[in-house]
Parts: sequence; C-alpha cells; structure tokens
Amino acid sequence: MATVRARKRAGAAGDRLINRELSFLDYDARLLALAHDPDFPLLERVFFLRVFAEMLDEFFMIRIAGLTGAAAAGVTQRLPDGMTPKQALAEARRRAAELYAESARTWRDELCPALAEQGIHIGSMDSLNAEEAAQLDEAFDRDIFPVLTPLAVGPGQPFPYISPLSISLALFVADPESGEERFARVKVPEGLPRFYPVGRRGRFIPLEEVLQHYLPRLFPGMEILEASLFRVTRDADVEVSDEVDDLLEAVELELRRARFGEVTRLEVSKSMSKAMRERLQHGLDVADDLVYPLDGLIDMVDIGELVKLDRPDLKNEPWLPVVRPPWNTVDTAAEQFAAIRAGDLIVHHPYDSFANSFEAYLARAASDPDVIAIKSTVYRTSDDTPLVPALIEAAERGKQSVCLVEIKARGDERRNIEWSRALEQAGVHVVYGFPQMKIHAKTTLVVRREAGRLRRYVHLGTGNYNAVTARTYEDFGLFTADEDTAADVADLFNYLTGFGRPARWRKLLVAPFTLKQRLIEEIRLVRDAAKEGKKARIRIKVNGLTHVEVIDELYEAAEAGAQVDLLVRGVCSLRPGTPALSERIRVRSVLGRFLEHSRVFAFEAGDRSTLFMGSADLMPRNLDHRVELVTPVEDPPLQAEIVATLDALWADTASSFELDEAGAWQRVRPKKEERPRSGQQVLMRRARRRVSLARSR
Repeated sequence: MATVRARKRAGAAGDRLINRELSFLDYDARLLALAHDPDFPLLERVFFLRVFAEMLDEFFMIRIAGLTGAAAAGVTQRLPDGMTPKQALAEARRRAAELYAESARTWRDELCPALAEQGIHIGSMDSLNAEEAAQLDEAFDRDIFPVLTPLAVGPGQPFPYISPLSISLALFVADPESGEERFARVKVPEGLPRFYPVGRRGRFIPLEEVLQHYLPRLFPGMEILEASLFRVTRDADVEVSDEVDDLLEAVELELRRARFGEVTRLEVSKSMSKAMRERLQHGLDVADDLVYPLDGLIDMVDIGELVKLDRPDLKNEPWLPVVRPPWNTVDTAAEQFAAIRAGDLIVHHPYDSFANSFEAYLARAASDPDVIAIKSTVYRTSDDTPLVPALIEAAERGKQSVCLVEIKARGDERRNIEWSRALEQAGVHVVYGFPQMKIHAKTTLVVRREAGRLRRYVHLGTGNYNAVTARTYEDFGLFTADEDTAADVADLFNYLTGFGRPARWRKLLVAPFTLKQRLIEEIRLVRDAAKEGKKARIRIKVNGLTHVEVIDELYEAAEAGAQVDLLVRGVCSLRPGTPALSERIRVRSVLGRFLEHSRVFAFEAGDRSTLFMGSADLMPRNLDHRVELVTPVEDPPLQAEIVATLDALWADTASSFELDEAGAWQRVRPKKEERPRSGQQVLMRRARRRVSLARSR
C-alpha cells in the first residue's frame, strides 16, 4: 500500500485537502444554518445571523484581501489544496453570493415574520400611525438631524473618503432651477440605533429608511433623483516589517494606513441604477468583480441590537457560572497558594466563574505582601479587565510587574496600545514582542517568597484574559506549582523580554520551537501502536486545522489503523472518510450558545495516554509563526474531566455538524424518537452537580 506521502506526490491535492478560504465560508454557512433552526429561541437565531454577518465581514477584510492581492499580482503558484489564488477567489465569490442570498431570505422570510408575531416589528415609514410619525419627527429634529453631514461632489468638493463598514446613502440630486445634477453621500450615523424604536407598539425602523424619508430636509429646494444604500469593506490586515526600530509606532502607522486600505468589497442595493453603481466604482476605484448587489438588509451585524432587547422569553435561560472547589472556600492569598501546592487545579469557562477563579487569584496575588513578582501576557482583553489593574497595583506595591502586550492582535490593536501606555505610566515593565511573530501564549507567572525560598505559581490558559468573552467563550485554565512547568514559563518570559533563546524546554510544548515536532511525535507513537495492533486513538479539539504537515501525519496514523476523532469548530482543510487515506478519521464541528474555543490534544498509544491543552490551533501561523504554549495535563482526575468534555461534545446532536468525504458539512441529527442532546447543556448540568456535591460533603 502506498504511503500518504507517495500519494501526496502522485495524487491531486484537492483529493487530500479542502481549500482554507472555502472552508471558512463553510463555517459561516453552519452559523447560518443555526439561524434557520426553529428549535433555538428566536433571539438566539437572530444572534447566529449576526455572528454569520460578522464572520463574513472578517472574511472580506482579511482572507479576500490576501487572495485579491495574490491574484492581482499574477501569482500562479498553487495553494496547498491545488487551486490557484485566482481560482480560489472566483469560487469564494460565488459561494459568498449564495450565502448573501440565503441570509437575506432567512431575515426577510423567517426571522422578521417570527419577530413580528412576538411584537417586535421591523417596519417601514409607511407602517407608522399619525402619533408615531409625529414622535419620529420630533426625534429626528432632536437626535438625528444634528449629526448628519451631506457631502456633495463638485468643484472644490472631491469624492469623499468612505470609512470601512459604514453604511451610506448614495444620491443623485438635481437643482430644478439650473438643471445641475450632483452626486452626494450621506453617512448613516454609527452612534445611533440602527433599528430606531418608535411608539409603543414595538416598531423599529431601520435608520437608513428614516434618513431617506427626511432627505428633503438635508437638500432643501433640491430634487432627489435617486437614493441607494452602499457599504465599503477595506483590507484590514496589519503588516509590520521585521526591520522596524519602534514596534509601537509601526503598528500605529499601520492602523492609520488600514483605514485607507484597498477596497475588497462594495455592497450595494440591488435596486441601485447602473449609473449610480458606475459612479461609486469610479470614485472608489473598484472593479466589477468586487461589487455585491444585495436584495435585502445591508450590514446584518447591527441586528445584534435586537438580541439585547429585554425579552427573556425569546432567549436561552441565562447561565450563571458556578464557583467550583476549591475557589468557593478560598478567602486569602495564603489559602489559594496552598490549594495550588496541594495539586494542580483546573477551571472550565464559562461553566466555572472566571471572576472567582483567575480574577480573584490575580487580585490576591497583587495585594499579597509575600508575592514579589507577577508576569503576564495580554493578547485580547476587555475594558473591564482585572489584569491591568492588578499589574498596576502590584507595581505600586513595589513588586516586579511585567506585561507582554501583543499590540498586533487583530482588531484589538488600539485597545492594547492604550493599555500598554497606562501600564507603563504606572511603572509596569511593558514588552511588545516581535515585529513578525505574534505572542499568542496565555500565561501568568507569580513568584512568592515562602519559608525562606522563592516558589513560582503558573496559570496556563487556552483563551484570552478577557472578562467579557470569558462569559461566552469555552476555555480551560490550569493552575500549577509544578517546578518544571514554572521554570519553562520563567524561561519563556526571559526570552520575550530579553535577548537569547532557551536551550531546552522541560515540559511545555512551545511554538515555534518544539510544539509542532512534539505533536507530530505523539501522532507517530499512536501510528506505531496501531501498526502493532495495540490501542491507538487520537482526539483533538481545535478552532482550525490547516497545517499540511500535521494533516499528513494524521492521515498516516489513520492509514495505519488508528482512530482519529477531530472536533474542529472553524476552518478544516483535512478531508475525512477518503478510502485508503482517511477512512478512520471523523471530523465534527460543535456550535452553540458558547463559542468552543479551547484547544485539547489527547493521544492513546497502547498503555500510554497523554493529554495536552493550550493556546495553539493546528495552523501554520500558530505552529510556525507565533509564540504558543501547550502544557501536558498530568493529573488523572483532570485528564478524566477533559476527556469527559470531549465525549459530551462528540455526543452532541443539537448543534453539531459532521464533515463528509466530499468536503460538505452535514447536520448531526438525533436518532429516531430521541430528543436532541446538547453537549454544552450536559456540561452546564455537570458544573452545577459538581458544586452541589461539594456543598453536601
């Protein structure tokens, strides 16, 4: 039997791999499928449609931008799946157009009528009665008109700058007296509700419709010949040269550049005239194949406003994270550090409280007189993060306080720059990492003086130190006082803040140094066990799987007889179920009320079982171009809990999908006469039960 590598050389790449960009659109399609599902509460369906729209925006800002650049440059080198950038771009546009049409139909024909049945009416100006129209007149004069700025194009008035992802009205306006016609643009204000509430009957009018109704107030004495909506998307990828002298300054410059990035998408109302479309394309320098005529609402991200309505009857029952042992009995810094010394501790967010575990841990460490140093990483954080105040308090108390701020974290660059300056002003040592390598590791090191010696405590997480997303993102966190692990984390911080390269890693798997090779070694051990007829199983949970080298190793393990089960939430380039290649590989994606975000790697080779968790997905950027941390989980009860989590998610029949040999995702359905089983609901019940049992002891 030929090996995987031999087939790789001989066979078509498309038979082995799924295109990354198209897989991203497949992920978006799965979110859209949940917006269709009547088994979900109505406003949760609206939420899924909002997330779908948000992900599609990201696709055009980042992924399409890269493909467009490669195609425009005439790059003919094939992608790992065998497509050229031009071919991938054409197929991505075709699929995006299909998703646009499906999302518009979902909103218009399913969600809007269902909302209306529940007293939430997304109406038009014609749907208002006299009292409501009078109320809107007053609101327009008071709240809307003062923030509007009509911009006409003419002598001394160039075509205006169009900010990314803002909705605008494009107009042809004529002067009845002179006959002069001009193009004009009115931006839909971003500081006002997109769905403007009117009256007491649950009426919400899209703000753009309000503006269209009152256009004569903006252009007095003029004739409005046409008014059509449009929105521009620009290349938002921030790239920093590896030769910059000041990384902070370079990122700030790139952020300013990105505001004026190349247009990657022009969305227009389907009813827009050809003349108007050509005027926009000329003013924005946009080619025909970047124009997307939409028959429906432009920018569905804003429907998230409706999710915030006070309608608990249309939402999931609120989830209140529990405080698991020992955090439910810990009151002092001495008690928490004693608990960690007694054995490794794990927390599973959002089932377990982030505030009462990591946040409380850090606050106690900052105020503990025996703690002499705190070092932490910041990738994405929130405005109400406890991490920054804790580091500032530690610095003010005379402790060594160090923070690695990744200012290149996409979408959070400005916020991280602001945090870094606040930290520096308080005396915290701030480090920004490397120009060409993001610091994606999630770890905090605490150094404490105990009984005449120094002891180090470590928190390692799969997710960001973000108090907001910790309530909706699923992630694991490990607290440990293991000396080898602590020494590895200390060496990592010295590498990030100093000048040198660690000679060895004792326990941790660290990218870009050892992580990829160690994971491949684990896969090969399972492969070899399968060849010998021993127990051989691989279970992996990640957000993305696109690294070709790792995929090939998984193919070889499966070909040797190992069972490979992969939970991949988002992008997946591996093609399961292919005869003589991946028949023993299964791939599933679990979506739901919480975003599955943790990364877990479990290997069984004969009598040997190993389990790891950490910050890295199985993608080239994570394994080869970022600093990532993955830690072994060695305590058997903690291993059992993580494995039980994998089992619960794999058994999900409520919101999971399975990838087939053809590269299509199929909804996993319960067996006949069985009710849908939600893996996340199972984990919520387990979390409550764990606390109840602890209280009864």
